[in-house]
This record gives sequence, structure tokens and C-alpha cells, in this order.
Amino acid sequence: MSKRTDTPFDDARALSDADWLEAATVEVRGQRYMQNARGGLTPLELIKPQDQLMDQMVRQVLGFAEDLSAQIGRFRAHTMDDISSFDALLEAEYGGHTRKSVKGNRTYMSYDGCHKLQVQVSETIAFGPELQAARDLVEECLSGWAADSRAEIRAIVGHAFKVEKEGEISRGAIYNLLRLDIDDERWKQAMVAIRDAMRVVGSKSYVRVYTREAPDAAWQPVTIDLAKAG
Repeated sequence: MSKRTDTPFDDARALSDADWLEAATVEVRGQRYMQNARGGLTPLELIKPQDQLMDQMVRQVLGFAEDLSAQIGRFRAHTMDDISSFDALLEAEYGGHTRKSVKGNRTYMSYDGCHKLQVQVSETIAFGPELQAARDLVEECLSGWAADSRAEIRAIVGHAFKVEKEGEISRGAIYNLLRLDIDDERWKQAMVAIRDAMRVVGSKSYVRVYTREAPDAAWQPVTIDLAKAG
């Protein structure tokens, strides 16, 4: 590696120069270059030592992060396999009558009550063509009500059927409509249409791990989220 002027950055390197040179530079006619953000090549000796060190640091952290990500991926796969194996044993024990229950949210506890796994299932909901019929019925209700009545409901309805920037309906606002208790037959039909329009198009399971010192102590999460760790 080209001789660099001594700076406070020089003592902080952890990634070896040889490994870094191999990953970050290219050799052209005996001269080392680094590719810049514009896609061009900059001679190594023209790049500031701190910029070279920052590149080393970023590549080193990225390598650690990729390894950790792979470990977490393997951990999740093994965990789901272990849970699925236990669920299969449980299903066999009870003659197949647990299949439906183990597909949703569930909790697994250690015998001493000090450790637990929680599996939470998040479903992805899409709306079918029935939603348009619901919208027509809701608009019919609004037209039939006095213009100055139920202003807050009009605001909720306006937000519910407003298309977001991503081209999708606001699911949260649609769910708010379902919570309204309105004694109007057209409204009730509209809510039925909304429920009929809802379709589960995918789901994802999340595993959370908790532990505590004693059965009467507070649960402490075992954090594997980088943003929350530490």
C-alpha cells in the first residue's frame, strides 16, 4: 500500500491493508486506483488518508454486518424448524386437533416459567372489488344525511377512500369505518361489503424471546434488533 502521511487515523485500522487493497482498489499498469462515486478511477496516492481509512472502516463493519445477518437468518430458520417440530408433536398427541390453533399467535413457556417464546403472525390484507360497492353505499349514506350532520364521519370516510401515494387505500382508515356503530341499513351493507373485500394475501411470523430471573419478576426481552441492542 502506498505510504500515507502519519495522522491520528493511522493507528485505528483493524482491517489489514492487504485485505483492504484487494477489496477496495484495482491495479492498472502497476498503479493502484479506487473507484469514486461517479464511477471513475482515482489514483490511491491522491486520496486523503482519512478517506482511505473510512473506506476500510465501512467495509469492515459491512463484513461483520453481513456475517451477523447470515447468523440471524440461520437462527430464525432453526427456531422456526424447532417450533414447527414441537407443533407437529403436539398435533400428533391430540389427534390433529391443534393444527388450526398453532397457525396463529402463540406462546411457549419453559417449565420454570422464566423463559418464553412468543410467535406473532402478521397478515397482509388486500381489498377486492367489493370495496367499490362499499364506497358507493357509503357515499349514498352521506348524500342521504343532512349536509351539516356527522361532519366527523364525513372526514373519516373521506380519508378512508383516499388513495395513498403508493396507489393503495389507507387500511387503518378503512378499519376505523368498521368500528363506527351507525344504525343505517345502507351503512351496515357497506360494512359487510368491506369485510367481504378483505383478503389475506400473505403472512409472516415473528419470534420474540423473553426471560426473567424468577416467576414473579418482570419479563426482559432478549434483543436481537441492532437498532435496539445495547
